[in-house]
Amino acid sequence: MKHKFMSFPARKACSFVLGWATIAMLSATALGQGPIKITLDDAIRLALEHNHNLLAARTTIQQSEAQEITANLKPNPVFFTDWEYLPFFTPDSWNTTYIHDSTEADAGLSYLFERGRKRERRYQAAKDVTAVTRSLVADNERTLTFQVATLFINVQLAESTLDLAREDLKSYQKTVDLSDLRYKKGAISEDDYLKIDLQLLQFQNDEAQAELATVQALSDLRNMLGYESVPATYDVAGVFDYSPVQGKLEDFQGKALQTRPDYRAAQQGVTGANSQYLLAKANGKQDVTVQANYSHVNAINAASFYVSVPLAIHNRNQGEIARTQFAIAQSQQQEQAANNQVLTDVRDAYEGLQTSDRILQLYRSGYLERAKKDRDISEYAYQRGAVSLLDFLDAERSYRATQLGYRQAIASGLLAEEQLREAVGTRSLP
Repeated sequence: MKHKFMSFPARKACSFVLGWATIAMLSATALGQGPIKITLDDAIRLALEHNHNLLAARTTIQQSEAQEITANLKPNPVFFTDWEYLPFFTPDSWNTTYIHDSTEADAGLSYLFERGRKRERRYQAAKDVTAVTRSLVADNERTLTFQVATLFINVQLAESTLDLAREDLKSYQKTVDLSDLRYKKGAISEDDYLKIDLQLLQFQNDEAQAELATVQALSDLRNMLGYESVPATYDVAGVFDYSPVQGKLEDFQGKALQTRPDYRAAQQGVTGANSQYLLAKANGKQDVTVQANYSHVNAINAASFYVSVPLAIHNRNQGEIARTQFAIAQSQQQEQAANNQVLTDVRDAYEGLQTSDRILQLYRSGYLERAKKDRDISEYAYQRGAVSLLDFLDAERSYRATQLGYRQAIASGLLAEEQLREAVGTRSLP
């Protein structure tokens, strides 16, 4: 099947238009609804259009294409001329008779005819290098997409943790206020009240740490997107939740072998190594230089023709031919290593995803409700003097730990899903 690709200028123009369209859309959103909010798909698109490391990597494709031009060039013809025995030191001799009868002049043209299809082999080898370069840049895009998704999930986790910290602080502040009233009425001791009041510091500290984590996560994501692509006041959009991914390991591995650009680069490396071998053999062929001269010697005009061919007695490019044969074997081993790495990456990501699924199922099987119910019962009972302060604080800590663990489990599940996408090499899982 033949595939048609846009030229680089066309791709660049489309990228430019899409980038400005995205920015214009986000700006319109900002004017109408406050801070800009971007989805994960928006974040990935912005990174692919504005990340400076990726933009720098893409220039290697243009550099390689320029080397194709150089490889496909023919040798330049060589023009030479000379004029001898000119009477610079005897000015009286400057006359047409002396110039015609006593000086010598030569003019000639030579051209190197390459044998062994050298230019064709050079050009093909350069094209194979460009193909590998394109695949490596595509692999950079794959890696960048995963990094963006990871940072996006970090932002979601940080904001969810901040919401929990604020909710816990608000709830516990009510407990402190109620305990203050009970202390003033003599229902609890001053020591119990101080312990409750001191515990408030932990909730305030949790909120401050969550705010810092959110700011830093947004900053890290912005840097990955391209610092100028979003304003400092931007935020992320999307539900922070995880749903199990369906699919078989064998299907994921088969898809990965078809789509992973690093594996494709390894396959293209074998093709490129063969091209280098053919080029080395072509370079072992001796080129022919053809030269034509016109000479004027002592009033005699003459023409000369020369053909020169190096005698391939010693140097027939044997060393480079042998080296490229070993390079083919090397590239074949690298291809097999890349194949194994793809299968391993997919299996590791798949097993990680299965583990994340099981952990989330444990939380959702009733532990969240139990932790909340235990906290509510302990709070109700403590307010009526049925349980001790330590029991109430322990139930509060258990609830917070369970909620934090659940949020981290969601983030782990989302991250495991992104790792599987990276391992397969596509956002669309089979």
